[in-house]
Amino acid sequence: MALLAERLKREHPDYSVVNASISGDTSAGGAARMAKTLAQHKPAIVILELGANDGLRGLPVAQMRQNLASMIEQAHRAGARVVLVGMKMPPNYGPEYADAFEATYGELAKRYKTALVPFLLEDFAEKQELFQPDRIHPNEAAQPLMMERVWKALQPLLKN
Repeated sequence: MALLAERLKREHPDYSVVNASISGDTSAGGAARMAKTLAQHKPAIVILELGANDGLRGLPVAQMRQNLASMIEQAHRAGARVVLVGMKMPPNYGPEYADAFEATYGELAKRYKTALVPFLLEDFAEKQELFQPDRIHPNEAAQPLMMERVWKALQPLLKN
């Protein structure tokens, strides 16, 4: 988020970034905090990047979809536009789970007409040198790549 905040400050100084995320959180946690966060910060744009921890814990995809939909609906009611950031799961829980998980982001983006980053780790998910030793979390070298993916979806929503 720091790189995104720096770029916004340079290119669109009338916008700022508030990082309301909690490391390790699931979509249920995000959904539970959403109303308070929207009321507190009154954002013009919400970047919604949740669900990966749901998948890593093998939580039901339908539950994640419902939580993400709730957050998008709340953001829209508050007047905010949404950038939905997708993730993919390794095949640990089987191809059916992984496919349903991945499809959720595109389905929600289409249903709610949100901007979409289909897969945050696109083009580098297999490059282990860009991940921490746990092989799950991207390292510092991957941050500019992720920022660029989000920027491409975010930029059209920014007013000049």
